[in-house]
Amino acid sequence: MPVVTLVAMGIVVDCRMLSTLLAKIGRITLSILAEVGQIVLLVVGIIRYLPRVYKDRGLVLEQMKIVGSDSLPLVILVGAFTGAIAALQATNLFAKFNLIGIARPFIGGSIATVVFTELTPVLTALVIAGRVGGSIAAQIGTMKVSEQIDALDMMAIDKDRYLAMPRVMAAITMMPVLAVFSSVVALAGAYILTSFMFDFSVSTFFTSVQNFFSIGEIMRGLFKSLVFGGFTALIGCHVGFNTEGGAEGVGNSTVRAFTISAASILVIDALFGVVL
Repeated sequence: MPVVTLVAMGIVVDCRMLSTLLAKIGRITLSILAEVGQIVLLVVGIIRYLPRVYKDRGLVLEQMKIVGSDSLPLVILVGAFTGAIAALQATNLFAKFNLIGIARPFIGGSIATVVFTELTPVLTALVIAGRVGGSIAAQIGTMKVSEQIDALDMMAIDKDRYLAMPRVMAAITMMPVLAVFSSVVALAGAYILTSFMFDFSVSTFFTSVQNFFSIGEIMRGLFKSLVFGGFTALIGCHVGFNTEGGAEGVGNSTVRAFTISAASILVIDALFGVVL
C-alpha cells in the first residue's frame, strides 16, 4: 500500500478520534450547564418563598432539629479529635526542631486560628454533607420515584416551598451553630493534648489565644459554615428532585449528593482562601 494512502488513512482516523473527543466534551459541557441552570432555578424558587419562612416555621423547625440537634453528637466527636490532631501536629513540628520553648507563647493562638477558620468549618460541613445532604437526597429521591412529588403538584403544593426551602433554611441556620460547638470542643481538645504532652498551663494556652486570635477570624469561619450548609442542602434537594430509576436510583442519588457536596465544599474553601 502506498505511503501516501497510509498517511491519509492515519489522518482520517485521527480526525475521527478528535471529532469523537470534541463531541464527548461538548456533551459533558452541555450537561454541566443544564445542571447549573436547574440549580439556579431552584435557588430562585427558594428565594421566592423566603417571606413564608415564619408561616412555614413548623417545617423549618423540624428540619433544624434534623440538621442541628440530631447531628450534634457526631459533630462534637469530630471536633474533639480535630482539635487534638491539630495540636499534636503543631507541637510535634516545633518539637522536631527543638523550638517548643520559643513557640510556646504562640501555639494556642495558631491552633485557634487554624481550628476556627479552616478545620472545623470544613470538617463539620463534610460531616453534614454525608449525614444530612445524603439524607435529603434520599428522602426527596424516594418521594420522586414513588410519585409523591407528582401528588404535591396535583394538590397545587410547590415542591420548592414544601421541600426545598425548609431544608436549605435549616442548614443555613444550624451550620454556624454546629461550627461553634465543634470549634469550642476542638479548642478544649487541643488544650488537653498540649497540657498532657508538653505541660501547657491554662494561662499559657488561652492567653496565647486571646493575644493572637481575632473576632474577625471567628466571623470568617461562621460565614464559611453558613455557605457550606446552604450549598449542601441545595445540592441534596437538586439531586433528589432529579432522581430516577427506583431504589437503585435513590441509592445513586445519595452517593452523588455527597460526592458533589464534598467536592464543592473543598473548591469553595479554596476560593475563600484566595478571596478572604
